[in-house]
Amino acid sequence: MVARAYTVAFEGVTARPVEVQCAVSPGMPAFSIVGLPDKAVSEARERVRSALAAMAIALPSKRITINLSPADLPKEGSHFDLPIALALLAALEIIPKDAAEGTTALGELSLDGSLVPVIGALPAAMAAAEADRMLLCPSASGAEAAWVGACQVIAPAGLAEVVRHYTGQSPLPPAQPGEVTSALQSRCLRDVKGQERAKRALEIAAAGRHHLMLVGTPGSGKSMLAARLPGILPPLTAAEALETSMIHSLAGLLDEGGISRTRPFREPHHTASMAAIVGGGRGAKPGEISLAHNGVLFMDEFPEFPRTVLETLRQPIETGQVMVARANAHVKYPCRFMLIAAANPCKCGYLSDPARACTRAPICGQDYMGRISGPLMDRFDLRVEVPPVAFTDLDLPPSGDRSADVAARVAQARAIQADRYARDGAAHQNADIEGALLERVATPDNAGKNLLGRVAERFSLSARGYHRVLRVARTIADLDGDDAVRRAHVAETVSFRLSAQPDAQ
Repeated sequence: MVARAYTVAFEGVTARPVEVQCAVSPGMPAFSIVGLPDKAVSEARERVRSALAAMAIALPSKRITINLSPADLPKEGSHFDLPIALALLAALEIIPKDAAEGTTALGELSLDGSLVPVIGALPAAMAAAEADRMLLCPSASGAEAAWVGACQVIAPAGLAEVVRHYTGQSPLPPAQPGEVTSALQSRCLRDVKGQERAKRALEIAAAGRHHLMLVGTPGSGKSMLAARLPGILPPLTAAEALETSMIHSLAGLLDEGGISRTRPFREPHHTASMAAIVGGGRGAKPGEISLAHNGVLFMDEFPEFPRTVLETLRQPIETGQVMVARANAHVKYPCRFMLIAAANPCKCGYLSDPARACTRAPICGQDYMGRISGPLMDRFDLRVEVPPVAFTDLDLPPSGDRSADVAARVAQARAIQADRYARDGAAHQNADIEGALLERVATPDNAGKNLLGRVAERFSLSARGYHRVLRVARTIADLDGDDAVRRAHVAETVSFRLSAQPDAQ
């Protein structure tokens, strides 16, 4: 007789169902696991054996075979311990077989039978809900999994509680969802003295999810500006929060099962590897661009990143997803993020500062910024030069709008976009529109068309650059509450688009 339980194997954010079959048959005593397990799964037999021994359950002197089906799907991770133990307990008739078959389980076992939290409880709960099964997971993972309301989640602390629950001795109550958190933003845009043009670019970028490049001398406030971007972004919607949390669950970043409504803000160091940025490594884990999904990826000292890392950003920026292809895994992750890059104008940093002229100008700047390829630079919608702030300006009182005021305008602009694209379903923000939809909603008036035509001819805008100008102009019109894209909106967009081009000086 074969007993069954169910679990999942992770392929990116997708949890693929796995059937755990257990057969106890006559023969030489053995405990084998088949079905393409990795080393961690193969070692589960020792953890399961010890956990059962801690409960005074002795394995029979028979041949125990565990099959993980489908057999050609790679199985990785320690979360297979609990479903293997569950199927074995059902095969030994310690718990009812039908109860085990109605359960999707995941969890790592300690030698004393206690359950250790594992990653991926949230996507596993989604898979269990689709299969109309209950989810069994460690108590520390229950609050995270319970966010999937369509799935009943039972979260025991150890294997003994599992047995008592299924035998009816001490049923466990369903787990409750964790807290919804929203980080308080104490950094305000008014803390930044001067830099009004950069603040305006930050507002436009936030309103339409446009990519922004900040170029300026050391200490001019580039990082300070970027750090205040989360304070003007609207909170995640319920769907976005769940989608983002699934990625963070796979990375083990959810804090005590809570789901955050604050948009991610990731700032990797410029020594980060390609696998850390794009994803990969053992198990093809999500990288920084996926962890920044629905949020912000801030890359300071942008030209200092390895050239290969920078070039891998080109395709994810366009498509909003990344395929991590490895010899034993092809995993797709969503990565619809806003890229904020900061860079000095040259290696020494003072190419654009007349008071401290670069000693190797202009070669120093050409070599340094030349590390950013033309196709990658073309993907930045907004480019802003951040000049140094005079010492006298530092003593002036705060000026400009508070972050809360800017956030209100950004939220209003995004609400306009949500209403506009709700029927199409092909876009989320202005940065996503393309094709016929772009022509319909972002075509400027005659004066705007004439201006854009002259600019495109004078500065040889690429087709991508031309379309990005239209998208940003549409965002500026939304901030102004204007249904039409006018010449003033195109002119402001062009001023940001060309600010980093030598011919525009």
